[in-house]
Amino acid sequence: MLEARGIAKAFGAHEVLSGVSLDVERGELVSIIGPSGCGKSTFLRCLNLLEQPDRGMIRIEGVEIDRDGPQKRWTRADEAQAHRLRAHVGMVFQSFNLFPHRTVLENVIMAPLAVKNVPRAQATEVARDLLDKVGLKGTADRYPLTLSGGQQQRAAIARALAMKPAVMLYDEPTSALDPEVAEEVLAVMRQLDHDGMTQIVVTHDMRFARAASDRVLFLDHGRVVEEGDPDVMFAHPSDERTRRFLRSVL
Repeated sequence: MLEARGIAKAFGAHEVLSGVSLDVERGELVSIIGPSGCGKSTFLRCLNLLEQPDRGMIRIEGVEIDRDGPQKRWTRADEAQAHRLRAHVGMVFQSFNLFPHRTVLENVIMAPLAVKNVPRAQATEVARDLLDKVGLKGTADRYPLTLSGGQQQRAAIARALAMKPAVMLYDEPTSALDPEVAEEVLAVMRQLDHDGMTQIVVTHDMRFARAASDRVLFLDHGRVVEEGDPDVMFAHPSDERTRRFLRSVL
């Protein structure tokens, strides 16, 4: 349900991604690991066009952006297509990015009201169900700064789910949290995986990557070095770069 082919991205003379490709099946949880600066977060942001790839093709739920043609300039038609693609994608950031002046409930219902014109009563009912699902029952009328970091990240997950995405993208969702609080967030992601949600996770949490992933990608210097079953990759990585990285973090 998600296909990316030859994604390349440079910032000035620095090439961050050098032709990254990925296929994700419906219901799969894929973790992307690698050293800092290897292009993990940039690749994730390219998947929902927060960064415009210089080259490559992205297709999600049949909506396609192709940057391999002769026309390299980003056009209005490209932006319209990007909006259609983003409608199928939920994004959870490292720093939560909740609106501090709005309650948790208001954060969750804002996009369905503004983007999908969902009636307020319906959006509110769905939001309360989602907050309950992520373990935040009773927090709807609180403001984000009164919540713990783990609670804020779970509220951010509920906000993304409110748009009923086909795939969820997570950019280091637990790196700003201590291990005990991070486990609350990871438990929600495991439950979503159990429920059949397609998820792509950029993470430094090797324990989660090994235990929860259907597949792991190792990126280094903007390229996919190795990918496969997490137990095989963590126990017997085939590439020396993967072995070096795993030795340094485990």
